[in-house]
Amino acid sequence: MSSSSFKGLLASICATSVLTLTAASSPTAAQIVSLPSYNVDINQTSVSGLSAGGYMAVQFDVAFSSTLRGAGIIAGGPFYCAQGSVLTATSTCSCAPFGCFGQSSTNVAQLIAITDRDAGRGRIDATGNLARHKIWLFSGRNDTVVPQRVMDDLSTYYRHYIDAGNISYKNDIAAEHAMPTDFFGNPCASLADPFISNCNYDAAGQLLQWIYGNLHPKNTGQLGGSFINFNQSEFIDQTTSHGMAPDGWLYVPATCGNKEGCKLHVVFHGCKQYETYRYSSPSGQASFGTTYVRNTGYNKWADANNMIVLYPQATASGSNPNGCWDWWGYDDPDYAVKTGRQMTAVKRMIDRIASGHEGLPAPANLQVTAVADTTVSLSWSTVAHATGFNVYRDGAKATSSPVPVTSFTDAGRSPGRTYSYTVKAIDSTGAEGAASSPLDVTTTGSPTIPAPTDVKIDAVGATSVTLSWTAPADATGFDVFRAGTSEGPFAKVNPSLVTGTNFTDTGLTGSTTYFYVITSEGAGGGLSGPSMEVSAKTEAPPTCFTATNFDHVVAGRAHDNFFIAEANGSNQVLGLDNVFIVTTLKQTGPNIYVIASCP
Repeated sequence: MSSSSFKGLLASICATSVLTLTAASSPTAAQIVSLPSYNVDINQTSVSGLSAGGYMAVQFDVAFSSTLRGAGIIAGGPFYCAQGSVLTATSTCSCAPFGCFGQSSTNVAQLIAITDRDAGRGRIDATGNLARHKIWLFSGRNDTVVPQRVMDDLSTYYRHYIDAGNISYKNDIAAEHAMPTDFFGNPCASLADPFISNCNYDAAGQLLQWIYGNLHPKNTGQLGGSFINFNQSEFIDQTTSHGMAPDGWLYVPATCGNKEGCKLHVVFHGCKQYETYRYSSPSGQASFGTTYVRNTGYNKWADANNMIVLYPQATASGSNPNGCWDWWGYDDPDYAVKTGRQMTAVKRMIDRIASGHEGLPAPANLQVTAVADTTVSLSWSTVAHATGFNVYRDGAKATSSPVPVTSFTDAGRSPGRTYSYTVKAIDSTGAEGAASSPLDVTTTGSPTIPAPTDVKIDAVGATSVTLSWTAPADATGFDVFRAGTSEGPFAKVNPSLVTGTNFTDTGLTGSTTYFYVITSEGAGGGLSGPSMEVSAKTEAPPTCFTATNFDHVVAGRAHDNFFIAEANGSNQVLGLDNVFIVTTLKQTGPNIYVIASCP
């Protein structure tokens, strides 16, 4: 058998193992339309996949990490596991069709090095983005196609980039190679079409809740949204030649169809799970159709949580007879990076869907409804489609979770202190809208910490003033305020809290009087009133002279030392006393001039 024939055979059989299906349903007749856009925040996008789709989800998550917020992987392996080799794909990264060779390792260290290299070359997004991702992994204890050692390697790979607390790994269910559900499919231990198994375990729900946090309970009744059959040929030329079907599927909850803010989850099916795949079922030959689209459990959660689910579709081609996603290079040597054909096509779909994003507007009419020594009460106008609001105090979030109403009381403040507040609306995806205009509020009462004492001027220059003071007990820092007239108005001049008891104010104008007060800040955030005012007049700016060396000597600012001009009072050489050499001097005392930069 020729090498190319052998590779073709392996590719064909690989797909048999790297994913199959049994769906006793035929494709649902639908009108194929252009993929619509929706009010989706692209930063609320995540991916998941099974087997070959799991490998696709990993490479998509790593390559486009700056866009995504997480991934769910069922029976997949590390990024670029196959390294462009179908033999590696079928003997190391999976055990199909002839079993794994000596339980060989996927070599995680090498795959991490390749990942870092690709990131350094810009072929994938910077790996630092992965640190904020939430990763959910599932491996059936009895999986004979992608055994747990491969999933263990995937866990190790992700832990190199992501804190273990952001990774969930479920590996204690006696499941074979399939998508686990709690309502549809074969017995859990079965290895057969449609590679969806009823294991009394809701994998779709578990991974979505891990990635997105608290979600509303899934819809256990009739779905309220719509299935949309869209044209994939808009996103990749010659779709079937490159392993992608002419059309794909989208599930859109009714709220998302009404332009409410929504999340987006992308689901990659496995091999032999494409629409036109035909297989033998107990009732005879059947087409796979939309079995994966309708029976894996994602839509139940999406319907209750403003989440669109994109089901891009692969299909069979000459080098990909079982309709797998390209995770070993059957179509494209760049299959795992951002420029890969299938990768680019799916990213274009995501961009199209999210092109209708409309961020929530800023809440209007932010105002104080009550103020006391330690509390500030606020209210603001409602925002259409907002599910809650975050309140910010001095740039930091003051609410531990979004408030569902248009009012908030901020407790635990310090008396006599000014706070700056803004409010942002939150949509159903958790995305924040624009910030309101800031509102400054000063609590009543006297400050709880004394002002600094013994404030004095330590040094004055032409452009600077140095102050010092005595710190009161329990002070954690100080702010320095400057004014051009006595009693202000004062403006803070230190960019960050001063933790010592001295400060130099720079960038001042010569021969100018400045006035200063200083306030203390306590450990609880309380601020004192201002200290006693002190003032200082900066020195006159230096007198600068620009002339030839000869003129400097004639004027007495320098002397001729064997045809070399030297500044009087120093040994700084000005330069050779030849024709019209121009030098700038700064006067530092009577008849003392030095080389310096002058205005």
